[in-house]
Formats: sequence, C-alpha cells, structure tokens
Amino acid sequence: MPKPLDPADYAKILAVCAILPQPIALEAICARLGEGLSRRSIQRRLKHLVDQGKLIAQSNTGGRRYRLPALASAATTTPDAASPAGTTAASIPGAGGDPASPAMMAPFATQAAARPAAVYVPTGYVPDLSSHPLTVGEPPAIYGTGFVCSVVTEELRQAVSRPRAERQPVGYHAAFLEAYQPNVSAYLLPAQRERLAAFGRLPGGPQPAGTYFRKILDRLLIDLSWNSSRLEGNTYSFLETERLLRLGAAADGRATEETLMILNHKAAIELLADQPEELGFNRYSLCNLHALLGQGILRDDLLGRLRDEAVGIAGSVFQPLDGPQLIEEQFRVLLAKAEAIADPFEQAFFAMVHLPYLQPFADANKRVSRLAANLPLLRHNLCPLSFVDLPQDDYIKAVLAVYELNRVEYLREVFVWAYERSCARYANVRARLGAPDPFLVQHRATIGELVAGVVRQRLDKAAAVKWIDAQAAARVSASERPRLAAAVEAELCALHEGSILRFRLRPTEYHAWKLVWA
Repeated sequence: MPKPLDPADYAKILAVCAILPQPIALEAICARLGEGLSRRSIQRRLKHLVDQGKLIAQSNTGGRRYRLPALASAATTTPDAASPAGTTAASIPGAGGDPASPAMMAPFATQAAARPAAVYVPTGYVPDLSSHPLTVGEPPAIYGTGFVCSVVTEELRQAVSRPRAERQPVGYHAAFLEAYQPNVSAYLLPAQRERLAAFGRLPGGPQPAGTYFRKILDRLLIDLSWNSSRLEGNTYSFLETERLLRLGAAADGRATEETLMILNHKAAIELLADQPEELGFNRYSLCNLHALLGQGILRDDLLGRLRDEAVGIAGSVFQPLDGPQLIEEQFRVLLAKAEAIADPFEQAFFAMVHLPYLQPFADANKRVSRLAANLPLLRHNLCPLSFVDLPQDDYIKAVLAVYELNRVEYLREVFVWAYERSCARYANVRARLGAPDPFLVQHRATIGELVAGVVRQRLDKAAAVKWIDAQAAARVSASERPRLAAAVEAELCALHEGSILRFRLRPTEYHAWKLVWA
C-alpha cells in the first residue's frame, strides 16, 4: 500500500525547489531530500503539487523539470482572486494550504515578470530556511576572510554567481514591500535580535541617544568611511583613509571621486552624531544623507532628490522601478513601514534590504542604506555598524539575492556577522565571538613581522601603505592581500607602549617611530 501523503513532505519539496536553480530535474530534488522518501513517493508528491498549481512541470529533451509558479512566464500565469498582489505574511501558502507562521514567512520570494508593469505572479512557498531540517547537521561554508555562512546562503550565493544569461530578468515587485507588516513580519529571527542586543548594549545602563556613537566617533569616522567606501570598490587603504580624514592629505594616484567618497562619508557620519534626536526614517534624514554622500560626485540637481529617470544595476538582471510617481509612492510606504518597526536591529536590517531594492536615488543607494542602518542603533544608544572586515564579494552577492530573488537569508547572515565584528572592535567583546578569526590566526606571524617592520624602519603612514602592499603581494595570494594589509594597518593604529612587546619592539624603537607616524 502506498505511503499516505504527509503535508510536511510537500513543505520539504517546495523548500528544496526554492533554493535550487530552476527549472529543477527530478534527480536533483531526490538528491537534496536524501533517503527520507523514495523516488516514486517524490514523483507522487510532485504530481500533487503540480495539480494544485504550486509547481509547474515542463518537458524538454532532458526530461521533465519543475519550477515554482513565481518563476513562470507572466504570459502564461496570471493571479487569481484568492492570491492578490498584496499577499501578507499570514496568507503565504504552506503545506496543504495552511498559513505559514510569521517567523517562517519573512524572507519569502515574490518573483514576477521581468518588468514592473507586468502582471504580478503569486509567490511560491519559500519558508525561512535558517533552521530548516534539510540544513541540520550539514557543515557551513567557510571563507578565508572569516565569514561563515549556512548551506542555504551558499545555495543563494551560487544562484547569483551564475552567468547573467542563465539568470532570469526580473523587475521591482511591490508585493515584496507590501507583504511586510511592521512588528508582525520579521526578517531577523528572535534569537538573532536578542544576541545582537546583548552584543550592542553600552555598559553602564541607559544613557542619552548617541552617547555610544560620540564616544567612539574619532575611530568610527575612519572605520565606517573606509569600509563603506571599500564596499563600493574604493581603492583607498585604511591608512590612506586615516591620513585623508586626519590631515586632509589625499593619496597619490587615486581618482578624485574616491577621495570625495570618503570625505562625503565623514560629513554624513558627523551629521548622524550631531542630530541623534532629530534623525529617523523620514524624508529629511534620508535625503540629506544622500545629498552629503553624493556631493561633488553627482550632479547638483540629483542631490537629495528622488530620481525621475531609469537606472540599471551593473552585473545584475534586476531592473529597478521606473516612473517618478511610482518611486515616490513606494518611498513613502518604505519610510512609513521602517519608522513603525519597534526593534532597532530589525529596523536597521529592513533599511539595508529595501532602500537598495527600491533604488529611490539616482546613485549612492547602498551607501545611504548603510548609514541609515545606523539610525536606529544611534537612537537606541547601541554599538554602531561599521562593516569592519566584511568581504566585498559577499556583501554584493547578498544584495543581488535581494534584487533578483527577493531572498534575505544571505544578507541577513552578512548583517549579523558584520554587526558582531563591529561590536568586537568597539566594545572589547572579542572573547564572546567564539572561535578566533581563522585568517588572523593563520597569518598571525606575518602580521607581527610587518607591524615590527614598519616601526623599525620608522615609516610614516604614506610610506607604510606602499611597503605593506608590497610585502602582502609577496607573502599571500591576490585575494588575501587587502585583508592582510587591513589587519596590519589596524594593529599599527592600535599600537601603544603597553602593547609593543607582542611584536618584540623596544620602547626606544616605538617612540622614535611614533614621532614620524604622528
């Protein structure tokens, strides 16, 4: 007698379909599910899902393949009265048609046709897979930078890394924003929010907004300006950034736009520190942040204004929303929902998801989102987010997963990891992070040698940058050079008389170098 159809099996199959490149062969689904179900049982369940309209089957020379309805052509799939464009958290279809829980519905995909004007296609079931049974016991992917990601995030990473010709063009989906209900929906899991709050609180109890921010402002100006610019492809080193912000000395051989990008970040960060009570998720705050970040880089008529022209995303198949009226309408919805979110970490992450996705400005949208993510942290007197050590490639691909798949798991892991790294830098909580950074452990001796070499040669900051780059090129691979250089520069900036013995330096050597360095 055939095994009874268990609704949980449908959820597993649909979850697998949500994370595999589509269309999907039966063999790939069977391999992903393991030995829990026989091939024949999986075929029966697939047929049922196709009959229910939750999967679409297509045949070609390679055999039958399956895909979620959300990835089907808008020309052949249209919404019905039971599946409106404004699908909410509670109405996302789950196994057997049962409503999904708020925790499971948050990062669902709302794929539609390639252009915003096309008919909206109802979403498939895409639950929160961060603790899904399919991922339990599977080892995470570990990158040399120290960033660790789950199996689900690795699937998304591979999906957005495929050649553009193999990725389906998509447009802006208003339903992605519409489905989010402040304080009901949640992109961050409760345990993640609790953990981040424990890391980010300022010791000593409640204090006025911005206290933490101003306390470390001198260091934060350099860290956040450099890291946010670096994520945009800026080639300034950490030490060159410090020299620029402290001494006004631009680095040799750098484009003027790169210099302006860093100076603009400094001005925007100072605005955050000066007005912690006045700033929030409103037009005044975000438009002024944009004007500061774009000054000298964008045309004056674009500064602090919503765009009225089409834009494209380099390296992506995502086409942002067109039309000033539509952009204005979505911007208002975005601000209202962001301001209504009570949890500061959820609020910060919401900004990092939806500001770049909407692309309300002609340029600098991701920069605005990174600084805007600090607004709730500033207002609640929490440790700021400076994106220290965050790998550029992971950040870019995590944002692409939002653009092209409306999936937030990758960016969520990047956000949580980056915030804990920022807290470790400013609140001296490295011991609470668990295992040390594998990269720093692996290159500990090299980092020590380079720090000692800079001091003993009495190199100033400009000379140190060139020497460190040359040494890094000779000692590590091209992909590891920026990370090694940043680690050495960070140690040099933190070096003081009470820590020089770690590098076998003498007080006389340190003081002679410090005169040149300062």
